[in-house]
Amino acid sequence: MKILVINTGSSSIKYVLYEMANNNVLANGSIERIGENRSNYKYSISSKDFEKEFKKSLTIKDHKEGLRNIIEVITDPGNNLLKDPNEIEAIGHRVVHGGEFYSGAVLITENVKSVIKRLIPLAPLHNPSNLEGIEVAEHFFPSAKQVAVFDTAFHQTMPSKSYRYPIPNYLYENEQVRAYGMHGSSHSFVTKEALKLLDKEEKDTAIITIHLGNGCSMSAVKGGKCIDTSMGLSPLAGLMMGTRSGDIDPSIPFFLGTKMGMSFQEIDTLLNKESGLKGIAGSNDMRDVLEKRDIGDKKASLAIDMYVQRIKKYIGAYIAEMNALDALVFTAGIGENSSVIRELVCSELNFLGIEIDSSLNEMKIKSNHKINSNESKVQVWVIPTNEELEIALQTKKLIGN
Repeated sequence: MKILVINTGSSSIKYVLYEMANNNVLANGSIERIGENRSNYKYSISSKDFEKEFKKSLTIKDHKEGLRNIIEVITDPGNNLLKDPNEIEAIGHRVVHGGEFYSGAVLITENVKSVIKRLIPLAPLHNPSNLEGIEVAEHFFPSAKQVAVFDTAFHQTMPSKSYRYPIPNYLYENEQVRAYGMHGSSHSFVTKEALKLLDKEEKDTAIITIHLGNGCSMSAVKGGKCIDTSMGLSPLAGLMMGTRSGDIDPSIPFFLGTKMGMSFQEIDTLLNKESGLKGIAGSNDMRDVLEKRDIGDKKASLAIDMYVQRIKKYIGAYIAEMNALDALVFTAGIGENSSVIRELVCSELNFLGIEIDSSLNEMKIKSNHKINSNESKVQVWVIPTNEELEIALQTKKLIGN
């Protein structure tokens, strides 16, 4: 069975073509900076007796054009991937926001598409491109089953005390204003991996998963189920991120509007695209910020301190909420690759039983690896996320059922 996974971001597309008999990657690639003057396009192919890599800079005006480029690669007879596009039995789509409507993967129908469209105000940077990816895939692969896998689904196990906001009931009852959480495929994948590594029954486990990329989120997972998460109604809440503010005093938007005369759109842009690391240090790339800190840049140093402090606050809150902690799991671009951030986050948490081994933390390993010291009461893991594989596995399970 061949399954294609399409992950359309606000200005990017990532894709993986799997042979699901052994979860083998046949082709994968990405297009970044869609809609800008120059887009970065790369892919790799590894089929029977054939390997190929390709990198190119070109202009791709929108997601539709980007998907057409991807489909041309997959269906090109010279690439020896498919004899016929109908060999792709299903296409799994990452969809950021599914609201309260979906707690798992679903076959895409016109009704599902209308719900994704209805939820655009809750994920304005992502749901429109997710929907466009679905519609283009339907055009090029009309016989394939189209499946939506929602970022919000993993967090639908949260109790009402975690997802409700202390605002009038009618806003939840009529408008579904509540916390939903994001990065669900990532949190789900690394949770399953962590559960394999812990020598405990799943029902007795308490895990904190920390997804640190340009977007950042954390989840408290008790007994294998999410009971709380840091993102909320939208991906703006929670931790300090690359360009997003995370949690702030809710009166700040009113101040920006009344005192500074900013419009709703300007406030939205400021909090989503101009804040976080970028707002404090001038760059949303953690590597740049760490380099600036190392040469004495005070704003970069402040940005790192703020970033780390907010992660620590959530760790403390989630330990209190679960009344236990077996493992702390770092994942995603920063979580997997920045030993500096991991060490700063875990420093001075020995009172909570969290201690890391610096030599283990410094090791560059691309697979699951434990970095806690022998004295640590809590296991600390670096687990590379694989959202695309998680989407493929959920897609396979759904169409198999």
